Amino acid sequence: MHLSYRKFLIAAICLCIHVMAKAQSIDAGRQNVNIVFIGNSITYGGGLKSPATEAPPVSAVGWLRTQAKVGTVSFKNMGFSGHTTLDFLPGSGRDFNQVERAVASFEDSKAQLVFSLILGTNDSAVKGPHGAPVSPQSYEKNLHAIANQLLKQYPGCKLVFQQPIWYSPNTHNRGATYDAEGLERLQSYFPVIRAVVISYRKTYPNQVFLGDKKAFKFFKHHAEDFFQHEDGVEGVFFLHPNKMGAVKLGEFWAKAIYRTVLN
Repeated sequence: MHLSYRKFLIAAICLCIHVMAKAQSIDAGRQNVNIVFIGNSITYGGGLKSPATEAPPVSAVGWLRTQAKVGTVSFKNMGFSGHTTLDFLPGSGRDFNQVERAVASFEDSKAQLVFSLILGTNDSAVKGPHGAPVSPQSYEKNLHAIANQLLKQYPGCKLVFQQPIWYSPNTHNRGATYDAEGLERLQSYFPVIRAVVISYRKTYPNQVFLGDKKAFKFFKHHAEDFFQHEDGVEGVFFLHPNKMGAVKLGEFWAKAIYRTVLN
């Protein structure tokens, strides 16, 4: 073998080894994540043309995948229209069973498991959804029941409680009445969410976090542009984000997950 060619071949091999080692080092610094988004029709993508591709969790995962510290991101959308915290209670035979199946379906069992929870909109309704209206005391009890079971059943998992978003005080469709009374009750849940998160600081340190708090104000002040204009009993109301709103909401959630769990 010609000497100069041998030197070239050795240099090429060394370069390949260096590149591979650097790539492995980069990959080693990234965290693979499995995310289960727990919520209602807003999480599901209610009213959107293609919830499977346009719902907020899709945008959230898309944003996370662009971050330097994040590796592979898999997710399941466990948003169910009209559902409340009561529907997600362990042992109820309803949504929690589907959450369990969602977790079991992830291919990478070693990835960090994250639950992003945003419940309360339907709980706050005056009437219609299961158990509504749900008092702040019962809401807190339900959140604890859900969190306790997730933490027990999935050791090492992370819980991120996202704050529910604003809806218009004339929200009233055929199936449910929310109105100003519901909106006021919804906001009474916010200190409850914070209290629930704080309660786990000693028993489950660095596992339960307060997520997004900014989306409520954003959607309140940009309702015309980022909500679907829905015809209701009391006129046009705002409850579900439109396509642009879903993107925006997903980014709010993603940034909260990244800030609390992955950064």
